[in-house]
Amino acid sequence: MKKSILAGTALAATAALLTGCGSGISNDGAASGGSGNESFVNIVKLTGGDWFNRMEVGNQEWAKANGAKVTQTAGDDSSAEKQIAVISDVIPQQPAAITVVPNAPESIEAVLKRAQDAGIVVITHEAAGIKNTDADIEAFNDLDYGAHQMDLLADCMGGSGTYAHFVGGLTVTSHNNWVKGAAEQAAAEYPDITSIGDPISSDESADTAYQRTKELLATYPDLKGILGSASTDVVGAGKAVAEAGRSDDVCVIGTSLPSYAGSALEAGDIDVITFWDPSLAGQAMLTAAQTIIDGGEIAEGTDLGVSGYESLVQSEESPSTFYGTAWVDVTAENAADYPF
Repeated sequence: MKKSILAGTALAATAALLTGCGSGISNDGAASGGSGNESFVNIVKLTGGDWFNRMEVGNQEWAKANGAKVTQTAGDDSSAEKQIAVISDVIPQQPAAITVVPNAPESIEAVLKRAQDAGIVVITHEAAGIKNTDADIEAFNDLDYGAHQMDLLADCMGGSGTYAHFVGGLTVTSHNNWVKGAAEQAAAEYPDITSIGDPISSDESADTAYQRTKELLATYPDLKGILGSASTDVVGAGKAVAEAGRSDDVCVIGTSLPSYAGSALEAGDIDVITFWDPSLAGQAMLTAAQTIIDGGEIAEGTDLGVSGYESLVQSEESPSTFYGTAWVDVTAENAADYPF
């Protein structure tokens, strides 16, 4: 029987996440400081949607705490062309900074350079390695995130057994990095946990993950764990595990959102989901921008005063890229704290 995840630990972690820690956090959890009165524009991938609506919540908490104005905007589709047009329209407005979540980082290098040449501070997110930015703030290093997911799986599996790892696609770089991080952590820390073999593609489909999990359970009757990378992987896997009557002895853990996985978390068919909170990512970007506006710098060890971004790690490959440790662990007990 799989080991249960301690609810108290998850709740404590959530409380710390939502209230923030370290200096520079106001009582409402938004990073405080800076000279105030500046105008910021957050340019995201697409208008609407739970993810970027959640980021806007963080933007406005930060704006209130800092006496600044923050506007969020995007194109009406996720094309690089629309995002380039939006940034081009924002540049003449001369905000103090733009924070950008690119659809295709390489495609917006030129327009970001134009913004910098116009004296606008540029901060990016989900764009590790991008060149024309004052700082790229990432929620985490992919290998560290994969290792963390393995820690969760090992705890649930009781430290032994076989597991399968789903990816949204065999060429998705981040997903395959998570697989690598998990495998390396298992080899280093959990010698009694082994993978069944290469990662399995779900094609970003819950139905495909469901069908392939059914096949896995038939082929590997002693399977004890499933890790998912695409947000729908654990949804399909959890359904198959439940139908097989295996929810009590197969651990299902992976990247997803409460809006996708909430009911299966509640039923116990999915054990833990992980992700990063876009409201905190938005605040981290804005704080980085304010730091630079005020004459500071973003460097190794910088504390942005936002939970998960208290001690940034500078990329060895790209000096302008910085990693936090901002993953969030969600179980049935704290899923309601993340309404997206």
